[in-house]
Amino acid sequence: MEKSRQEKRKEARLAKNARKNQSWLQRQKASKSTEKPLNSSHQNKNDETAISETSRDMGVENTKSEVHPRPSTKVPKRTPKTKFDKFLQLDHTRAEDDLELERKLAKKLKVKGGKLKGEDLGLNMLFEGISPFADEALPSKKSEKNSLRKKRKKDKLLPDDLESEDPNVVATDGAVPSKSSSRKRPKKRKSLEETKDGNNDGGMGIEVSKPMESLEKVPATTPQKYVAPHLRSRARNELEEYSQVRRQLRGLLNRLSESNVESITGDVSVLMRSIPRGIASDIFGEEVLASCAHGPRGNEQHAAVFASFVAGMASSVGIDFGAKLLALLAKTFEDEYHKEDNISLRNLTLLLSQLCIFGVCSSDLIYDFLIVLSKRLTEIDVSTILTVLQCCGMKIRADDPLAMKIFIASVQNRVNELKASCGDDQEKINGRRMEFMLETICDIKNNKKRLKEDTAPHTRIKKWLQKLRVEDILISGLNWSKLLDPNKKGQWWLSGDIASTADNVEEVANTIDKEVLEARKLLQLAAAQRMNTDARKAIFCIIMSGEDYIDAFEKLLRLDLHGKQDREIMRVLVECCLQEKVFNKYYTILASKLCEHDKNHKFTLQFCLWDQFKQLDSMQLSRSMHLAKFVAEMVASFTLSLAVLKTVDLADIKQLTAKRTIHFRMLFEAIFEYPDNLIWNIFTRVAVTPELESLRDGIEFFIKYIVESNKSLGAKFKLARKALNNAEGVLM
Repeated sequence: MEKSRQEKRKEARLAKNARKNQSWLQRQKASKSTEKPLNSSHQNKNDETAISETSRDMGVENTKSEVHPRPSTKVPKRTPKTKFDKFLQLDHTRAEDDLELERKLAKKLKVKGGKLKGEDLGLNMLFEGISPFADEALPSKKSEKNSLRKKRKKDKLLPDDLESEDPNVVATDGAVPSKSSSRKRPKKRKSLEETKDGNNDGGMGIEVSKPMESLEKVPATTPQKYVAPHLRSRARNELEEYSQVRRQLRGLLNRLSESNVESITGDVSVLMRSIPRGIASDIFGEEVLASCAHGPRGNEQHAAVFASFVAGMASSVGIDFGAKLLALLAKTFEDEYHKEDNISLRNLTLLLSQLCIFGVCSSDLIYDFLIVLSKRLTEIDVSTILTVLQCCGMKIRADDPLAMKIFIASVQNRVNELKASCGDDQEKINGRRMEFMLETICDIKNNKKRLKEDTAPHTRIKKWLQKLRVEDILISGLNWSKLLDPNKKGQWWLSGDIASTADNVEEVANTIDKEVLEARKLLQLAAAQRMNTDARKAIFCIIMSGEDYIDAFEKLLRLDLHGKQDREIMRVLVECCLQEKVFNKYYTILASKLCEHDKNHKFTLQFCLWDQFKQLDSMQLSRSMHLAKFVAEMVASFTLSLAVLKTVDLADIKQLTAKRTIHFRMLFEAIFEYPDNLIWNIFTRVAVTPELESLRDGIEFFIKYIVESNKSLGAKFKLARKALNNAEGVLM
């Protein structure tokens, strides 16, 4: 039967061990045959040791007759010749070996003057007050155990009379190492011993080396009170904790890309929550700016990744992260501006523009930044303005066209001043770049540039940010000077926050008193309007006290409404619109903004309007008129379609009471006041859907009834009828 692999390996291992044992025995026999007899003058403790060793090796039982007493005459010292004498000298040179090892360790540890060089890890404080090493080397516990063990073995083998004659011989001989232990010493140490044997002449004195002497001469410092390491470096441990968080954040930012921005944002948010919030926001801002601004020339894609990361962090952790990063960005920009570092300025400008695109800051801050640059309009300013306009020019124009006109006017005035004052020199410096900037501004003004289409990764990132409700962290009402203000206090990034100082305490107090009085009046008005729940009261106060529709929209999003309470927003908004004495388009714009933000508001608005249509017979005329204009505005803005009228049968004369007829007549008359192309598109949206055929017939019948009484709308009616038959859905 064939042997297994394990058995074969075992047999090979046993054969190898047998060959080693055989070769060792042969070497032992060869060494004993060539060994010379010792002189009679040296029949001392060396002879006793040799006799004991030969008795152990060769199996001799009785060796007492061959032992001679030690002669009284002194033996002249000589250089050891045999291997046995060399082994004996190893015990004498053990201290020298320790010193040599000490020198090597001192060289590796960079010890000089009794102290460690290099980075101070607190080890020197542990050795303060301890005197340098003494000349005599202390024996280790291991060597003491070995000497005692050998002494016991020697006591068993040596005769009793020899032990009584000279006990020092046994004690000296007990320290002699065996041959097997001597073979384990390195060759370098043996060569060192041979050279030192000649100098010592076989003596027992140990000569201390110079490095040891230099260590001994170092004066000992005054002893200090011992402090435990965990108490001594408590403050440093806190800094090390923050530096460890900084290193982890830096590693995550180095791996940031479009594909993993969601996962890294989650990891960083968990990491930032592990330390205090103020320190976390500072570390976050510094590392993000260092990764994005410093380094090679960046591009829009690189800045967009970091801007989306900042938006995700602000959405998941808090708005203060985005606000403090903007303040640090403004400070860093001004520092780099004075250094005239064009690459860093471009990278910071791209990051600021992308933060506006991803909804961290509003266009007001960008416009204020551009106006600050246009007042100086140096070469660096022109390059920075170009970078902003190329990156987000069309977006800020769509957000606030009036602010774009103000910026263009300020640039034109500054350019005219420079041309009038500087002359040809200024034109040579930045003539081409200035012309290119003015051409870009004119293209944006005339709407000749197109908005940049988002790539697939950017579309995915924006959907992810929309799930995080990035609209809640939009910072509005900031300007460039406020970001650079070193005396910012409190929640300075909030538009309604007022920082009180010693000079304006009375002004702040009066403002607070006015706000309290207004809040009380609003609560009383809400109670009068039958706002009977806390949610309705809060929504009513926000809608009625908003500075504009953006302010009201942001405050409504910040409301902590649970479950189905968000449905109350549209109901309160419609009720406020109908309660006005004069129709106000503020409510329609706010409703469109809410429907654009969340489709649930759109469905809630439809159900709310259907409930109002049921109450037309008992509704006041002013409320009915406001409702008709509200629906017309929502349809004209394409927030809703005419399909909202599908619950009303406009072709049934029995259902068309006088108040209903007046209401829907005002509705269609308000729609016909818009331009022809808008009317065509409004009615075409209903013509495309086959399920709304009955609605189209009812609308056509009702409009024909209106035309009979108001012949000025005949052309509009013909256009609407053609649009209702536009089954292809061609828009005008």
